[in-house]
Amino acid sequence: MSSCVNKKKYQKKGNEILKKRKNNFNLNQKSFYFEKYIDSDLEKRKKSFISDDRVYILFFSYLSLIIIFSIKIISLSVQENNFYSFKKNYDNFKPIRRDIVDRNGVLLSSNLISHHAAIRSNLVKSKERFLIKLKILFPDIDVKKIKENLQTKKQFYFKKRISLEEKNKLWSLGEKAIFFEPIQTRVYPHAALFSHILGQINDDNIGISGFERYLDAELKNKSKIKEPVILSLDSNIQYILKTELEKSLKTFDAIGAAGILIDSSNGEVLSLVSLPDYNINIRQNIFKKEFSNKITNDIFELGSIFKTFTVALALENKIAEPNTIIKNIPEKVKCSVHEIGDIKKFPKDLSVEDILIRSSNVGTVKIARQVGKEKFINFINKTDLMNRPSIQLSELGQPLSFNWEKCKLETVSYGHGITTTPLQAAIVYAAIANNGLIVKPTLIKNEIKTINDRLVSESTSLKLQKILRKVVTDENGTASLADIHGYSVSGKTGTSQSYNNRKNINTFVSFFDIDGKKKYTLLVLLEDPKIAKDLIYNYRGQKIKAFRNEAGWNAVYVAGKIIEKIGPILAINKEEFVSENVVKKISY
Repeated sequence: MSSCVNKKKYQKKGNEILKKRKNNFNLNQKSFYFEKYIDSDLEKRKKSFISDDRVYILFFSYLSLIIIFSIKIISLSVQENNFYSFKKNYDNFKPIRRDIVDRNGVLLSSNLISHHAAIRSNLVKSKERFLIKLKILFPDIDVKKIKENLQTKKQFYFKKRISLEEKNKLWSLGEKAIFFEPIQTRVYPHAALFSHILGQINDDNIGISGFERYLDAELKNKSKIKEPVILSLDSNIQYILKTELEKSLKTFDAIGAAGILIDSSNGEVLSLVSLPDYNINIRQNIFKKEFSNKITNDIFELGSIFKTFTVALALENKIAEPNTIIKNIPEKVKCSVHEIGDIKKFPKDLSVEDILIRSSNVGTVKIARQVGKEKFINFINKTDLMNRPSIQLSELGQPLSFNWEKCKLETVSYGHGITTTPLQAAIVYAAIANNGLIVKPTLIKNEIKTINDRLVSESTSLKLQKILRKVVTDENGTASLADIHGYSVSGKTGTSQSYNNRKNINTFVSFFDIDGKKKYTLLVLLEDPKIAKDLIYNYRGQKIKAFRNEAGWNAVYVAGKIIEKIGPILAINKEEFVSENVVKKISY
């Protein structure tokens, strides 16, 4: 019994001890968590020490890089020759040729940034797929050649001077193998309008034709790179001349046409057109015969316009006056084994001015024989008709030389057997309009050279002006279709055949007044025109159809249309309206 009591007693006491220990354990719990916290904090601090080391390492690494780059920049700044690559890229954006503008400041030629498209062969993953992509975008490419280049060349040009549209097409392919090389390209805003004047440059920005070639060094003059070259041309007049000449090709079914307008007082060329022409923005073979400059490079027998020179010699040498009667003019004259005659039948007795007005071959021959060969040779030499023309272009024709034997005096007197360029013929007529003073043709504005040389005396010039006016106004004249009211048009027709292919060359060279003060010389030439059967002429107040294929029925008609349209433009003194600062220095 007592043992049970003791057992319970001990058990109770044991429970109390356990309870005490439990309470003590709870009290010591704080101590437990505190110990864990200390351990954890030490561990974190240890890790923090490692992290700081890394920061210091990174800091010193970046600092080292900054120091290295700083040293490199300083080194480059003192070594000027190391800027070559930068300078090369910078030069791509600097103009390397001067701009060209017309007399009113209208831009004719300028340099812009363009690109060459090239291919790196080693970056092409699938050649077949690559070629298919190119063929889809550019159907005209030579796939065989590109495939060969991919196999044999590390890199090559796919296409030079690509347009923005072409660049975007190539860019859209997403091919790493295609890259674009920035270059400068010459741009001509008017495309074909000035093609025979401006010419072209090659891929190295070197002039290869026209004005670009003739003035190549001056256009690349770095000291004047911001100053445009100002031409004597007028864009509005150029457009009218070209438009009317293009119409003439259709109206008269001609294979070519040309025209030039010159200020008779100073030789400035306001317009020069030769058809067919070409778009100078498109690099192509321009050295084909049909693209030749008919005004300065092609040589022609210009026919009856030479009769004016024969009459001029007779007047200048006091052999005859305009009203002097040349009697007993036969229908034909014999010269060596040849006979010279007229297309029409003329009266036997004609005055000197009537011979020119009616354009009589036989009458002109009779006058030439009175003048004599020596005086004629001296006159031809004075006019430079047999020499290469002088103007700021590369394409200049050389008239064919000949010997003054047998019938040369007679045939030359009416424009056969002698060749020259239309430019030189126009310049001689400009001298007649300029009261006998010789002018030098120029394409540069205000490049007037003082010329005291005379072709003929002022009195002879004034007499010729009156006769040539009658060629247009007289009922027997050959140029009635050019009688435009208000402009006092004077001139002479010429109908001949090309010396090499026997095709008709119909020419009308004229000069006209603006407000009775300024005189301009206009030459129009049509190559192998046909009769315009559907064209209705207003001929001296009557409506008639063409029935002849002579200059009076085509070249004169075209000249009249041109004068009628350009007259109002020329009548405005543009210098009063165009500020002196229209053509400002261009800053880049």
